[in-house]
Amino acid sequence: MALLKVKFDQKKRVKLAQGLWLMNWLSVLAGIVIFSLGLFLKIELRKRSDVMNNSESHFVPNSLIGMGVLSCVFNSLAGKICYDALDPAKYAKWKPWLKPYLAACVLFNIVFFLVVLCCFLMRGSLESTLAHGLKNGMKYYRDTDTPGRCFMKKTIDMLQIEFKCCGNNGFRDWFEIQWISNRYLDFSSKEVKDRIKSNVDGRYLVDGVPFSCCNPNSPRPCIQYQLTNNSAHYSYDHQTEELNLWVRGCRAALLSYYSSLMNSIGAITLLIWLFEVTITIGLRYLYTALEGVSNPEDLECESEGWLLEKSVSETWKAFLESLKKLGKSNQVEAGGADAAQAPEAG
Repeated sequence: MALLKVKFDQKKRVKLAQGLWLMNWLSVLAGIVIFSLGLFLKIELRKRSDVMNNSESHFVPNSLIGMGVLSCVFNSLAGKICYDALDPAKYAKWKPWLKPYLAACVLFNIVFFLVVLCCFLMRGSLESTLAHGLKNGMKYYRDTDTPGRCFMKKTIDMLQIEFKCCGNNGFRDWFEIQWISNRYLDFSSKEVKDRIKSNVDGRYLVDGVPFSCCNPNSPRPCIQYQLTNNSAHYSYDHQTEELNLWVRGCRAALLSYYSSLMNSIGAITLLIWLFEVTITIGLRYLYTALEGVSNPEDLECESEGWLLEKSVSETWKAFLESLKKLGKSNQVEAGGADAAQAPEAG
């Protein structure tokens, strides 16, 4: 028994075809929106590519760009089919291709849904790539004279200023790396020598942070050095140093920014996906309703349209059987080829 059967007369078929034609062209505009969102996200990720460890995060924007292009192609073609469906002579040339086209639409919607899921699940991959990328970027902060790394100081400083953050997980991350270049250290100074000797790796470590960590909302001038030494500054307690520095780490700040961005993009693409599914269902009803017309010359006759020719369980069983038959036919062909090669080998 057919699933969700609906009766159509000529008037209903025309209205369905006209409505689907309009919806398909609206979907073309939606495809342009998806393409634009993917391009925008790719540009945003490119801006901070220096503090990202790998390019896995570009999978989602690339997928959105691809789905946007495919959406424009599929819906433009579907709009043409719906327009020609009103004319039996024009519809005849599309008739042999409609069934595989509907199968391609179903596959497109499945892939589209997976891309929508990736938009919401991107946070995990971003968290790991930002953690490693920021850590490596901070190590190269001092290499202003090294080719290929001379821009890293500016990148990190601009990042901390823009997102009001400091370090990877917090400002104390700067205590663990040498972020001051050797060219700006006085190696004749006893303090510098003692600090370098006290470190196993021979690095100059200080309890200080770059200027970009300073919070301009602080009521007092920013304290960058000797952050943990209360006696080095008047009326100062390092337990309340958030008055002078950004407390939040840049990984959390960037993750929050990209997560909100991805959630917004995911919500928009989910709505567009639901619209695409509605169009595919409408195309299925239009196809079955036109197939059910007993006399093509009698345009006023009634016909029936349905979503599935059989029930869900019967359709699933038929699908599995077709896959089994396909597998057996491939085995028979492979066995025949081996038998044909055997006499030649002998």
